[in-house]
Amino acid sequence: MALPAVASRSILAFLVFQCAPAASAAAQAPVRVACAGPATSLPVIDSARLMRDVAALADDSMEGRKVGTAAGARARAFVLAQFRVMGLDTLPRGALESFAAPGGRGNGANVIGLLQGRTRPGRIILVTAHYDHLGVQGGAIYNGADDNASGTAAMMAIAAWFHANPPQNTMMFVALDGEEEGLLGASALVRDHAVPIDSVLLNVNLDMVSRSVNRQLFAVGPARYPGLLPYLSAVACRARVTLMLGHDKGWSGSEDWTMESDQGVFYGAGIPFVYFGVEDHADYHKPTDDVSRIDPGFFAAATRAIALFVAQVDANPAAAASARGSTGMVKGPL
Repeated sequence: MALPAVASRSILAFLVFQCAPAASAAAQAPVRVACAGPATSLPVIDSARLMRDVAALADDSMEGRKVGTAAGARARAFVLAQFRVMGLDTLPRGALESFAAPGGRGNGANVIGLLQGRTRPGRIILVTAHYDHLGVQGGAIYNGADDNASGTAAMMAIAAWFHANPPQNTMMFVALDGEEEGLLGASALVRDHAVPIDSVLLNVNLDMVSRSVNRQLFAVGPARYPGLLPYLSAVACRARVTLMLGHDKGWSGSEDWTMESDQGVFYGAGIPFVYFGVEDHADYHKPTDDVSRIDPGFFAAATRAIALFVAQVDANPAAAASARGSTGMVKGPL
């Protein structure tokens, strides 16, 4: 998750907060998602590989994966190698989308992988997670195991599951760079038209999904897109984590997470989103955010729950399509 104050998104965040209803104490109480709908089986993921991937990304050798650094490039190469092992397709322009990093540090780059839909290839479900973190500060390595090696590893596990269980809609998996310094990778993705925005049904963003003392995983977005709630209710019937609603429209300031991670850019482009993440913990944005602090059981359960959500949307996209149409941003049929 990005730092609370980022100049590049301050104006957009201000507009969002000004347009939102005034928050009250009642509005800011998290709500557990109730079970409803068909009890679909949870996708099976390789939990050992999940932990290997998060450990590789959060290893000291990655030196905190700061955008525009050699360490960030090493993390990018690791993600790209995993995409290639899975056999993901690439865009015509290739698997990498580069952009200028701040402070003249060189370039950052997003890593893009595709799985073509079998019956609805013109519709895209965009699954994202940022792989960058805070680098080395004061001689300390900020490994960012939960933030956000966890989301990147979970996204790769979900991609692997869909590779083995081909989707109906096209899936685009994007490991985003530069989130910590102002949602740079997501902004480049939209600005450079690397993603055909008009064809994107939904953005599912993963940011900090590997630990929670209460075993709570938040799903942010349904307050703006209530038509997405049935998907979450179906997931709640099977999830081995507590799925929560909150930190959404109606919450005040930075407690509304809409603009706190990459989904904010896609929201600004008119794309509905669901952002999965946990609340801040004692190691958030500290050099102690290490793999040893991850809860492997919660991490695997959260990843499976998110995979089931994506599978529900893929199998029954009508509600997501309705939410997409409600933004008023669609220029053509999905």
